[in-house]
Amino acid sequence: MATTEQLPPPPGLPGSGDENQEREFARKLAERYRFAFIDLREQRIDAELFRTIPADLMFRYNFVPLELQNNVLAIAAADPGQVQMSDELPLLLGKKLLIRVATARQISDILKRTEQSQRVLEQATEAFTLQTSKEEEESEETISGDRLTRDSTASPVVRLVETIIFTALERRASDIHIEARDTEVAVKYRIDGVLQHAMQPIAKEWHATVLSRIKVLSDLDIAERRVPQDGRFRVKYKGRYIDLRVSIMPASHGEDAVLRVLDKETLSEKFSSLTLDVVGFSDEETRRFRRYIREPYGMVLVTGPTGSGKTTTLYAAINEIKSDEDKIVTIEDPVEYQLRGITQIPVNEKKGLTFARGLRSILRHRFINMGVEPYNFVSALNCIMAQRLVRVICKSCKRPKRYSPQELQEAGLDPAVWSDVTFAEGAGCLECSGTGYHGRTAICELLDLTDRIREMIVDRRPTSEIKRVACEEGMTALRESGLAKIRAGITTVKEINKVTFVE
Repeated sequence: MATTEQLPPPPGLPGSGDENQEREFARKLAERYRFAFIDLREQRIDAELFRTIPADLMFRYNFVPLELQNNVLAIAAADPGQVQMSDELPLLLGKKLLIRVATARQISDILKRTEQSQRVLEQATEAFTLQTSKEEEESEETISGDRLTRDSTASPVVRLVETIIFTALERRASDIHIEARDTEVAVKYRIDGVLQHAMQPIAKEWHATVLSRIKVLSDLDIAERRVPQDGRFRVKYKGRYIDLRVSIMPASHGEDAVLRVLDKETLSEKFSSLTLDVVGFSDEETRRFRRYIREPYGMVLVTGPTGSGKTTTLYAAINEIKSDEDKIVTIEDPVEYQLRGITQIPVNEKKGLTFARGLRSILRHRFINMGVEPYNFVSALNCIMAQRLVRVICKSCKRPKRYSPQELQEAGLDPAVWSDVTFAEGAGCLECSGTGYHGRTAICELLDLTDRIREMIVDRRPTSEIKRVACEEGMTALRESGLAKIRAGITTVKEINKVTFVE
């Protein structure tokens, strides 16, 4: 039976009420003290400067640093009077202060995102590695609101695992990876499809107890370390339930764990209004794909590796074509998101419900009764779409970038064509955790199954020849779709080269 844990909510916002009222209050406060009012959403926070300021001071005086010039530190404060009256703050910082005023909500959001996401994690890790007792509390008690930062009685193992999960949710991670190495244990988050180190590696002697804690939460056998195990548990975070699917795998240096985050409640709301417009295809690709999914019969095939966005594309297509007049049945492994009005069948290998058996059942109930033979169904393929996901440049730290002819040549781009193009990149900021990217978009290659293409496939012609003919008939290659995203300043050369071949 799955375990449910209560994860702590983020720190409460100091300001209450409507956001416009907060802004008006902050403006009047700024006028009263004769300081400038700023909107932090329009300001770029310097991540390096932020790390030099003691966290306890920022929380105590409710401010964030903006910039440092000639030993003058510009800060945004929610209560300028408190900062102005303090002799301690300039002394401890060793700098003159230039005070500006921002809303308490905006300052709290920034402090929550940085402190809760990184420094609390580092402090939890530090307490964990310094702990000498190896006893683990395997109780199933609920985590209270501020336990991560204040409960000193919790086992360091329990505290670390809870903090790792909490931080992953705060940073939009889709997976948590705990990897055993020869002398240490690495913890990584997958954010926007890319693995990032969550913190400094922890001591190897704690590996077994961390894995045991995860197994206890997932109702797995803590004594079994030689074969893979799969389980799941549930946490409550910001008032909603989030499932974590756990996979334990034996490796050369010990067991590895992967925790897949499934935020079904939030994604169900998102998918209920999902359309192809938000997937990221070009207008022409979207128009053509819509035409095929609305055909009266035939098959649409969407291909791509794990994590390439196929599920999102198919759910968006289903959302656009579903109606009360038609019955739509899906077979999924697993059913990741619930779609209203759709019959979704989960694959269950243990009970004999395989994809093949489910498909036969659907054909028997729908198509054969309509007089459509299965071999005709295969020949009725309308189109094939290959897609990939690429990261989007962070809007908060986006900046122009130029490449030399040699760099363009090395990236597989013709300098004669690309030398005058101004590229874009993300410098790295607090919004994107220093990566320069925030979110993902899709690129695709849509092959129309014309009569000529069908004949070539039946004749088993070479793939290169089929692709050449398809391009002659108007197909946009996967790499060209990606290069269009570069020209539009949406993504980078590095991202496109990561998911497409240089031709």
